[in-house]
Amino acid sequence: MDASPALLGAVLGPALQLQQAVLWPLPVYVAFVAAGLVLVGLPAIKTIAFSRWPSALRVLWVVLAVAAASGGLCGWRAAAFDQQRLDPRLQGVDLELTGVIRAMPQSSEPGLRFRLAVESAHRGGEPVSVPPEVMLGWYGGVTTGPQGAQLQRVPPTLRAGERWALTARLKAPHGNRNPHGFDYELWLWDQGVQATGYVRAGPNDPAPRRLGQTGRHPVERARQAVRDAVFERLAGAAGSGPTGRRLAGVVAALVTGDQAAIERPDWDVFRATGVAHLMSISGLHVTMFAWVAAAVVGWAWRRSGRLSLRLPAPTAGRLAGVAAALAYALFSGWGVPAQRTVWMLATVVALGLAGRRWPWPQVWLLVLAVVTVVDPWALLQPGFWLSFVAVGVLFATDSGAGQQAPMGPAARFNALLREQGVVTLALTPLTLLLFGQVSLVGLVANLLAVPWVTLVVTPLGLLGVLAPPLWDLAALAVDGLGRVLGWFAGWPWATLFLARAPLWAGVAGLAGGVLLVWRLPLPLRLLGVPLMLPVLLWQPQRPPQGAFELLAADIGQGNAVLVRTAAHTLLYDAGPRYSPEADAGHRVVVPLLRATAERVDTLVLSHRDSDHTGGAAAVLAQQPQAALWSSIESEHELQAARAVKRCVAGQRWRWDGVDFEILHPRAGDYEGAPKPNAVSCVLRVSGGGRAALLAGDIEREQEARLASDASDAATGAPSLRADVLLVPHHGSKTSSSDALLDAVRPRLALVQAGYRNRFGHPAAEVMARYRERAIRVVASPECGAARWSSLTPGEVQCERDNAPRYWQYREQGPRAPESGAPSPR
Repeated sequence: MDASPALLGAVLGPALQLQQAVLWPLPVYVAFVAAGLVLVGLPAIKTIAFSRWPSALRVLWVVLAVAAASGGLCGWRAAAFDQQRLDPRLQGVDLELTGVIRAMPQSSEPGLRFRLAVESAHRGGEPVSVPPEVMLGWYGGVTTGPQGAQLQRVPPTLRAGERWALTARLKAPHGNRNPHGFDYELWLWDQGVQATGYVRAGPNDPAPRRLGQTGRHPVERARQAVRDAVFERLAGAAGSGPTGRRLAGVVAALVTGDQAAIERPDWDVFRATGVAHLMSISGLHVTMFAWVAAAVVGWAWRRSGRLSLRLPAPTAGRLAGVAAALAYALFSGWGVPAQRTVWMLATVVALGLAGRRWPWPQVWLLVLAVVTVVDPWALLQPGFWLSFVAVGVLFATDSGAGQQAPMGPAARFNALLREQGVVTLALTPLTLLLFGQVSLVGLVANLLAVPWVTLVVTPLGLLGVLAPPLWDLAALAVDGLGRVLGWFAGWPWATLFLARAPLWAGVAGLAGGVLLVWRLPLPLRLLGVPLMLPVLLWQPQRPPQGAFELLAADIGQGNAVLVRTAAHTLLYDAGPRYSPEADAGHRVVVPLLRATAERVDTLVLSHRDSDHTGGAAAVLAQQPQAALWSSIESEHELQAARAVKRCVAGQRWRWDGVDFEILHPRAGDYEGAPKPNAVSCVLRVSGGGRAALLAGDIEREQEARLASDASDAATGAPSLRADVLLVPHHGSKTSSSDALLDAVRPRLALVQAGYRNRFGHPAAEVMARYRERAIRVVASPECGAARWSSLTPGEVQCERDNAPRYWQYREQGPRAPESGAPSPR
């Protein structure tokens, strides 16, 4: 029996363990490892006639035995790491931390973010235990909190390897949870981070102190020095301007692996043209570096007879290639794609040195098993599957695999064209499953970008470490490529966005894509077409006529609610602006709209505050047909993006048997200079005998008037009764008055607020009023995105309850507001 069953078991075990919602006690995983090893070893005992067993039973035995051992090992590591979680009692309190900066800090307009390896922690002079590694932010400028605006100490230049003593506040890892959204908590888990927080740098806080350089993390210090040198040369030169900084970011990313250096508009172009995988330290770059090192060392080794007698030149070249790949991966930050490539190369070279000549499926499965055992959580990363499936498809469709016949330039180009076409066609269904989009210009763009980035830009960038003027040439090469890619990205159909299909449709589509490119008779290959149709034509189910549903997105401290009817979509608010460089529109709302193939008919912005309008520009750019309703003033910057229709009480319309009505503000409320909250657009949606009330940030005065009007039949005001209420002002003390709650009488109340936000939303006294009336409150920090349907008015579906995993946030202990937490603005 070959090694395939064992290799399959090595992948299957961690894959099953990653499905756990809650970890078992650590001894259970230890027992699984021990049992698996015993079961693997039993067939070697001669008293067991393993060889006489049926072949299928022997294969099953080996698969299950190895799966038990590898899955147990994965769980063992997870359980041990989980024991380092932050004590809930230490969340949101001042802690005196001493530690070493273990990676180069990331700078942005609000401040810095860095990873701190904690050496000691104290609370009020008493030692406490915190996770060994935390992610901290240090924000400068003016920040706001319960005490009002405060001027924070501007963070100095931080360098990897420095030891600092500082005061910080920590919290458990927590990210937004939305359908098809990015799993930030998984990313932190895979990075080895068990707490995040911020440095206390206000005027009344102890000043952070630099205690000196430790000499630790020399690779990170070198990376930071090179990154800073790239920016100083390309972005710091007189007259370079924003373009110089943009080009410096791409060059720095290709040299040091700092993907955060690339600006968002450039990422948009790279994704639209399907070349984003080239703009960081990918497996392609590491492999290229290893190939060059192997060729150079092999060539030099052959020139020495003495060395060749000790070790054959091909062997020396392969070992040098692996060593070079390891060095490059370490220098580029030891990212997951680079790690994966190093393990792949090391495994293939080790197999060759051992004299093993396995068929390609076994080699492919061996590398897959090695990477999975080393980093099981890589199984949950899109790049893992894209790279392994691409390699497998190329092997499977290459009739000359393993042959090394000489090739002329024309033949090489034809081979490159065929390989790129095969990979593009075969991976299209998988790309749609993972990202919901595919670049229609990706084939042509990659044919240009792959050799240009791999053979020109990256070598120039790396050689620039020794000769900095070469960075100027690298920047010119990036600029030229960027202009061409920008032209491609500007095509009307450069990128195809489709609804994210379920897993079964993606798997069927992948099988269809592989079948289409397999070297089979044409009639058999065409059978792949119907297999691809589900992933290409998938559409999410919509409510029936007369019904509607709400999806309250998890966007942090702000509002963004999607209202869907049988054939129409309304978006109520667009979420907050997180910083000058990021907003909920780009990060959450637009990806959500694309993943669900939503065409927004109307965007209602309740009022001008940035936690409601921060993502509006991104939404309007992605939804050019959407009408805009709001109470924003005529001078607001969004007036230039779209003609704005002012919200006025009494406006109403009907979509698909569902009624929409604006209840507030009145026309006279705009006179003078009203507070933005006071003119929030209040929208009532009703259909099929059910209703929802979206109340913006109205406060007690507006609530009292709405309740009074609704109770006075003579005014003819519409009823406020609703089954679900979007809690006004995120649960602020200024809202959710008794009068409003008694008039609305909802079954459910949805709170959209940031996790441990600095305002203390929702306020405890407000939540008490909801409890007194037996109103169920669902808050986004604990629920994630919340889905409600008029067909099932007593139920709400929480995204955090959908396929929960053990690394994800779970509420522990009492919650307290982050008093004084900085919020750059």
